[in-house]
Amino acid sequence: MSKVYFIGAGPGDPELITIKGRKLLDNADVVIYAGSLVNPELLKGIKAEIYNSASMTLDETTEVIKKSIAAKKTVVRLHTGDTSFYSAISEQIERLRGLNIEYEVIPGVSSAMAGAALLGQELTIPEISQTVIFTRMEGRTPVPETEKLSELAKHKATMVIFLSVGMVEKVKDELLEGYPEDTPVVVIEKASWPEQRILKGILKDIVEMVKDAGIKKTALIYIGKSLMASESSLGKESKLYNKDFKHEYRK
Repeated sequence: MSKVYFIGAGPGDPELITIKGRKLLDNADVVIYAGSLVNPELLKGIKAEIYNSASMTLDETTEVIKKSIAAKKTVVRLHTGDTSFYSAISEQIERLRGLNIEYEVIPGVSSAMAGAALLGQELTIPEISQTVIFTRMEGRTPVPETEKLSELAKHKATMVIFLSVGMVEKVKDELLEGYPEDTPVVVIEKASWPEQRILKGILKDIVEMVKDAGIKKTALIYIGKSLMASESSLGKESKLYNKDFKHEYRK
């Protein structure tokens, strides 16, 4: 039976798509991909009919899927990163349910994880931060009042901010509601792409950092004390491998 597969393509590096996602992509009859974000290298050599959704509406992509499924074709909807947040798959899935079209979601590697890997560190450090918040600045898409950056900043957890570098002045102002001005920040542009850039500094200087680099989009903002781990030893160790910590696998 024909099916629609929503696949997370990974952050940019074409080798960071999952094996399952790669196999489905190679065998698809129709591929609709997020053209402004997905690395076109992923599409080289595939046999499918290809649509770039960057210039398409939800109605138009749904119509392509509807016709393809009626023709008993397998469809891949290729999204950047992982599909679990900021991928807009929910609205697409609602349409498919209404049409009784079967679908499956294949997870991918988020750019947030790719960025942490580039820094060579965990985002959770014992006694420093055990929580990671993925969020975005309010722009044309509103956010709930309780999820504004100024509110989330009060937790002082590690935070990864998507889709907001173009509003960096406002980001800084809201983050200062919770974080000290000397809190470490990292801005990563196009994580895992050949042209990736990494900027490191502190919250007080983030606006100048971003503007001097000319970064206006496709970048993540990381903030939190945990980011110190990529620069120096913090002396914080988990219990997991501590010689005095006993559990069912190690007495």
